[in-house]
Amino acid sequence: MIEIEGLTKRFGPLAAVAGIDLKVAKGEVLGFLGPNGAGKSTTMKMVTGFLAPTSGRVTVCGHDVETDTIAAQRCIGYLPEGAPAYGEMTPRQFLIFIARVRGFDGATIKERVDAAVAKTELDPVLDQPIDTLSKGFKRRVGLAQAILHDPQVLIMDEPTDGLDPNQKHSVRDLIRGMAAEKAIIVSTHLLEEVEAICTRAVIIDRGRVVADGTPAQLLTRSRHHNAVTLTLPAAQAEAAKAKLKSLPNVASVEQSDSANGAQLTAFPKGGALLVEDVSRIAMAEKWDVKELYAEAGRLDDVFRAITTHDAARARESRA
Repeated sequence: MIEIEGLTKRFGPLAAVAGIDLKVAKGEVLGFLGPNGAGKSTTMKMVTGFLAPTSGRVTVCGHDVETDTIAAQRCIGYLPEGAPAYGEMTPRQFLIFIARVRGFDGATIKERVDAAVAKTELDPVLDQPIDTLSKGFKRRVGLAQAILHDPQVLIMDEPTDGLDPNQKHSVRDLIRGMAAEKAIIVSTHLLEEVEAICTRAVIIDRGRVVADGTPAQLLTRSRHHNAVTLTLPAAQAEAAKAKLKSLPNVASVEQSDSANGAQLTAFPKGGALLVEDVSRIAMAEKWDVKELYAEAGRLDDVFRAITTHDAARARESRA
């Protein structure tokens, strides 16, 4: 439903996006990740037709975004950064306006607006000026306009920005509920968002794709993948650390202190499964284990490992 080929955008000497190739199919929720300045928002603006690429091509539902812009945009629901709206309007007035812009009339306008309001839980503020709303409600107004026409493709920049935990949960449920019938791109800096709602994650850095896979596949690249952490009394920590290091599949052991005692984390060699070996040795040595668990991995490990750090970026820009 979305095909991106060789997408490039230059601003003078700066290549904000440097040749991205990407396809997103119906039923996919793609998390689009990257450090600040990586090119995420620029890419989405080109995909939605709001910014012309320097080179490359984007098609949405078979429509070329540059040569058949209106047809492509009819298929897209777009929640941009900041959720711009007319502040003097109420959410009801704004959504009616959007419905008319989208070509609806008569009773269909009310049907579309009512459905969008119900999905985004806007009833409590429906007749307040948008300028008076909280950041979270403003974000929900933006989400409501994006889904009002039931688009085949949904592109959202930080959809849960400014929402409280309950509101985030509702929006994530909404995205999951729509996912089967749409192609969805979610640009976010919240790694928890990717694990919560995305079926696939793409990480870009300096305008290029540096990772592409399911969240589970990316987790296998984390140093914490299959790592085992146990908490025991501080008096047992040194002996336990030595025993854990003696296990053939343990690469290293790190210690940190917690309120419950010493916390030891055993990191595996080559992603080997450690939890059974660690459990067995803990029982054999009669350690007073208060907690023991294995990890699937941490996306922040992967993100930091494969993206350029801000300090390195700054040094390169000064060179």
